[in-house]
Amino acid sequence: MISYFKMVLLLLVFCSFGFTTNVQDTCTVRNKAFKADEEVKMKVFYSTLGVYVGAGEAVFSSSLERFNGKPVYHFVGVGSTYSFFDNFFKVRDKYESYVDTTSLLPYKFVRNVDEGGYKKYDNVTFNHSSKTAVSTNGVYPVSNCIQDVVSMIYYARNIDFSKYKLNDKIPFDMFLDDEIFHMYIRYMGKEVIKTRFGKFNAIKIKPLLLKGTIFEGGEKMTAWLSDDPNHVLLRAESPIAVGSIKVDMMSYKNLRHPLSSLIKTR
Repeated sequence: MISYFKMVLLLLVFCSFGFTTNVQDTCTVRNKAFKADEEVKMKVFYSTLGVYVGAGEAVFSSSLERFNGKPVYHFVGVGSTYSFFDNFFKVRDKYESYVDTTSLLPYKFVRNVDEGGYKKYDNVTFNHSSKTAVSTNGVYPVSNCIQDVVSMIYYARNIDFSKYKLNDKIPFDMFLDDEIFHMYIRYMGKEVIKTRFGKFNAIKIKPLLLKGTIFEGGEKMTAWLSDDPNHVLLRAESPIAVGSIKVDMMSYKNLRHPLSSLIKTR
């Protein structure tokens, strides 16, 4: 079995990226997309026979705090499977990131997971001046403007997709499991999509995925973001090793901007 919350995180990250490799551009992004008290709830659906069944939920929230005397956004992602699905694979995960309010670069990343009896705790501190990440397992060199899996969700929501053309490839770097992942997404233009929440004007993208135990390799995942200044993930779909998954936004609180991409409710 697999961690459904980890799939949500990966989907959110892969579906949110949209930046160039120019250091000045990537390190000076100004937050215009979210507020400190935002909350977004996602629902994960799983299918093996063409019928999607709700498997779990993930809630992402942000708050304004202080870390080592500096103002930071504290991002928290909490995920769990539903009680009936616990019999197959129980997930109780929590991911946290503390990021600079000006640069949106992470200072600290914490992962505390319990997935089907497998437990893991990670605590990563980033030093951007020395380009290193100190994790539970050691010290690792990292690239410019490196992000963790949670901070990147919020960092990338501030990207102006109007700068890209159809089929453009947009690269990014992310630090996860003591490794740097070099990935990209392909911008697929805009379209109208109908979700369980409602009907939206959306930005469509396809991320490159590394072949592994969960996802097939290549550009087989499709995702849609709200075509408004919030850039909230609306839906993502992908085949996996056994069956397929779908992730839908189900509710939100305190978005910075009106959800103007919404055409009508469900």
